Amino acid sequence: MNIKLERRNNAYHFEAVNEQGNVLSMDANPAIGGENKGFRPMETLLAGLGGCSAIDVISILTKQKEPIQDLKISIDAKRIEGEVPSLFEVINVEYHFFGELSIEKIERALALTYDKYCSVAQILGKSAKLNYTYKLN
Repeated sequence: MNIKLERRNNAYHFEAVNEQGNVLSMDANPAIGGENKGFRPMETLLAGLGGCSAIDVISILTKQKEPIQDLKISIDAKRIEGEVPSLFEVINVEYHFFGELSIEKIERALALTYDKYCSVAQILGKSAKLNYTYKLN
């Protein structure tokens, strides 16, 4: 795995490019000179958690032959104030499932995702309290 970053302005805007050529824009908080031209690095971690867990959950449900039609995720996080570095203290993830799905299989997929498969959840869970909930629409 290889990521390259290039500075895009004279402030804090960077573009990260992976080996496949996909681009992710990142920027700093305007309070320190950022210009809101991309995700802040800590937002990128939360997006990674959402993406990693979504991929795992969909994979598990698909293997269980569950007819998942859509999945939407909302993530809210609180950082520890007054500390440097300001790590995440609590991360709340809410999953919105769409389709004729079994509640038991959703719960099993989420448990497997957080307890075993999602690498990002395992990393973030070492320093933050991770909570997840779901709704079946």
